[in-house]
Amino acid sequence: MDKITWGIIGCGNVTEVKSGPAFNKVTNSSLVAVMRRNESLSQDYALRHHIQKWYSDADALINDKDVNAIYIATPPDSHEQFTIAAFKAGKPVYVEKPMALNSSEALRMLEASEKYSCKLSIAHYRRMQSRFLEIRRLIRENILGKIISAEIRLFQTPTPGVANSWRVNPLISGGGLFHDLAPHQLDLMLYFFGEPKSIKGSSSNRGKIYQADDYVTADIIFGDNVSFNGIWDYTAKSNKELDLCEIKGTRGTLRFPIFSDGCQLDLDGKTKDLYFPPIEHVQQPMIEQVVNYFLDKGPNPCSAAEGLIVMQIMDQVIGNLK
Repeated sequence: MDKITWGIIGCGNVTEVKSGPAFNKVTNSSLVAVMRRNESLSQDYALRHHIQKWYSDADALINDKDVNAIYIATPPDSHEQFTIAAFKAGKPVYVEKPMALNSSEALRMLEASEKYSCKLSIAHYRRMQSRFLEIRRLIRENILGKIISAEIRLFQTPTPGVANSWRVNPLISGGGLFHDLAPHQLDLMLYFFGEPKSIKGSSSNRGKIYQADDYVTADIIFGDNVSFNGIWDYTAKSNKELDLCEIKGTRGTLRFPIFSDGCQLDLDGKTKDLYFPPIEHVQQPMIEQVVNYFLDKGPNPCSAAEGLIVMQIMDQVIGNLK
């Protein structure tokens, strides 16, 4: 292949700005077909985004001769199914996070990638954004000294109607909002510090608003003995909302949110705010690297093996690891 011609399975809201337009803005890449179960919505998306073809059947898109790579942006309960179907058609896959419903499905996706000799990348796209690349550089080049600890606090108040969202239906999402948001955060910890050595956690349903657990804690040792503590509280009061990651080293500390902009560096007693320009399409830097990988021009920016580790961490934290 000298160009990646994409087909999207699941052209919902997440693809409107975050990812969809980026496929046509990356070199050697174009978006040629989209699929959604509702044909009128699929057609509407295609016409608005100037895409040639639309489908209401995933297999029809997968087997379209003009499509040579698949982006899966459906809820997690169909990630495994569509990934393996694409592999059987000989097409590489870029799949949304979380990689699957659970680590068992993620493992089967990894094994299928190897069986069919097809490439698979996971959409942990924050790792390719300039802000997190710079944070990783500061860590890897020992600017903060030896890293001692990292912690994440994500406190969110329940939004109206959340109980009706597929994101809090474990049969569709794999869990609750922890499964929706924590993959980004835990993948960054993996990206920064290396594989976990020990994992402990707990989860509970405090708010009783929906079926899934809404309060999760984790204690993990990453890489070279970096002690990580995380708390995810989706029942917080509005005046207690918080999105903060804090990484402490022997020389300094980094503080930054995961889901909004900003980064503060405390180094040798001095505080500095680091600025990074906003990204119109937040997945574009990742998609660029995935395209290069699919064209054999670069490494896999987030492998199935790394996606599997994130799923294993989540399963172990909430007690679902089998």
